[in-house]
Amino acid sequence: MKSNLGLGRLFGIKIRIHWTFSFLIVWIIFDELQSGGNIQSIMFNLALVVAVFLCVVLHELGHALTAKQFGIQTSKITLLPIGGLASLDKLPESPKQELLVVVAGPLVNLVIALALYVAIPVQNYIHLNFTEIMTSLMSFTLQNFLFYLFIVNVGLVLFNCIPAFPLDGGRVLRALLALKMNRLKATQIAATIGQIIAVFLLLVGLLFNPFLIFIALFIFLGAYGENQMVQHLNFIKGHSVEEAMLINISVFKPSDSIDLVINKIISGTETNFVVVDEGTVKGILYHKRIVENSNKNVLVEAIMERDFKCVDSSDSLKKIYHLIYNETQEFYPVLSQRKLVGAIDTVNLNEYIALQSKLAY
Repeated sequence: MKSNLGLGRLFGIKIRIHWTFSFLIVWIIFDELQSGGNIQSIMFNLALVVAVFLCVVLHELGHALTAKQFGIQTSKITLLPIGGLASLDKLPESPKQELLVVVAGPLVNLVIALALYVAIPVQNYIHLNFTEIMTSLMSFTLQNFLFYLFIVNVGLVLFNCIPAFPLDGGRVLRALLALKMNRLKATQIAATIGQIIAVFLLLVGLLFNPFLIFIALFIFLGAYGENQMVQHLNFIKGHSVEEAMLINISVFKPSDSIDLVINKIISGTETNFVVVDEGTVKGILYHKRIVENSNKNVLVEAIMERDFKCVDSSDSLKKIYHLIYNETQEFYPVLSQRKLVGAIDTVNLNEYIALQSKLAY
């Protein structure tokens, strides 16, 4: 089962929707039926969800297109039940750049809210008392649809003002702190504040609203993960692939039998292999593919991955870190002057980071 469903591209950025989004749709339909809703109310709410997540996509595009101005590319935008996530190939290192990239998202929602404020107009609702507003919102009209969308966009702006790292408000806090101190310390402070807020939301969620529990977990784990990533990048700053790569690697030819590969796996510790023919890298043999075909009489060329990237021994480890954790390829042949000199993968990169962390303290 694929975790993401592709919806197409915008400005060259893949737009994907996570499979857990289906739970939100099911929950909306179930909740409407439980409360006595009909087809009209279900379709109204589903259309509102689509419109809201279109606003979320525009919010993430705000981040992505602003980041592009600083040479930072975005590979994809993923829609989750609790919002969106733009996958930048790296984070802005300048606090001022990060501030601009972060603020761009909520500004998009602010512009949408201002446009809807004029288009509805919102004044028609402001002059009503609470009972009249609730009665008016019971009808499924276009004006009510736009009013709900206005409320959501205002909510997104306010929600992203919360200084809960890694939400936009927390990133703004980190950027402001980084103007006065180093990025590592700024991230640690912002992450700690984010996790404290997450614990508070968790307690409130346990008492009143279960949905807040998911938001709390997202914030807590996100703060921990990004704080760890910034620490890792700090440890490998200034280091190259050559320092961390695997040197004594086994290679195979496209014409080799899979039996040779299986014997190498059994007799050693290697799991992934580079396929070379006449000095040129032709493919990668992944452990999963080897195991899947272990009972077949096939050649290496039949199961090797032909769509792959190579890295240079002089490349920075920071670049490789982003490649390994942002892309599906986790094993890279390393070249020097177009000749294979080794390989680097998640395991030995993490081992190198662990060693560097020990040396730092």
